[in-house]
Amino acid sequence: MAIIEAERITKVFNPRSRKGAVTALSDLSLDVREGEIFGLLGPNGAGKTTFIKVLLQIVYPTSGSARMLAAPIGDARAKARVGYLPENHRYPDFLTGAQVLRYFGKLSGMEGATLDQRVDDRLRLVGMHEWHATKIRKYSKGMMQRIGLAQALINDPQLVMLDEPTDGVDPLGRKEIRDLLVRLRNEGKTVFLNSHLLSEVEMICDRVAILNKGRLVRMGSVSELTMQENLYRIEIHGTVPQELVTQWEATRMNVQQESGALTVALADVNELNGFIDRLRGSGVLISAITQKRQSLEDMFIDVISREETA
Repeated sequence: MAIIEAERITKVFNPRSRKGAVTALSDLSLDVREGEIFGLLGPNGAGKTTFIKVLLQIVYPTSGSARMLAAPIGDARAKARVGYLPENHRYPDFLTGAQVLRYFGKLSGMEGATLDQRVDDRLRLVGMHEWHATKIRKYSKGMMQRIGLAQALINDPQLVMLDEPTDGVDPLGRKEIRDLLVRLRNEGKTVFLNSHLLSEVEMICDRVAILNKGRLVRMGSVSELTMQENLYRIEIHGTVPQELVTQWEATRMNVQQESGALTVALADVNELNGFIDRLRGSGVLISAITQKRQSLEDMFIDVISREETA
């Protein structure tokens, strides 16, 4: 089941401005499935935050349509089941962390003992219970992110939308937030997040989409996007006979040797099997064969670089 369905969303700011219109999103279509952690990636100005604001009807699309939680975007009952953490959230600095959560809980319709329990639970969930009576003005950036995350979860949402949730958080805090997001997914909730920390995204996201200049340029699972389709690592015992190395050099086959392994670029599975047969025919013992992957960050840089030079 799709929790978010976007069809050909375009958003143009200042379409009649003399200084020129700015196209933030261009014909964007994507879907987010129930119970997954979905990452939206892209360089600054790619349109990531604009897309979230379109879904929440903070800004309105120029064209296209979208549905969220099986209802058209803007539906009040669907929005009540969404939690949202903006990128640069601000709260009155004279309030305490607990008071902030109580305020947002009341906005969500909670009162009395239910609200008290929810505030206490969310503070403990994000590791902020010790500072519940501390005023916001004394919070560090990481503490602000934690209290912001607690605010996004105060209404027990089915869909959680997070814009840079680990910004300013120390490594231990980032791990705790990652663990929390995985826990939410395991509880059946859907998490949609924007992040510049691609190593974080790679560890927890089921699928990702890459935007550049408002356009969708790549979407899929992390494993699909990071797989280097034609590059294989073959672990071996012993050494490769020199005559086989000479054959590779004569045919200009791209084979890299290291201690106990070969890395080779091959066109398809048939070539892979032929390469393996030649190794075995030369008495080389093979212990493992794996397709090589690149990191999500390397893949992201490659995709954006090609986009910029196209």
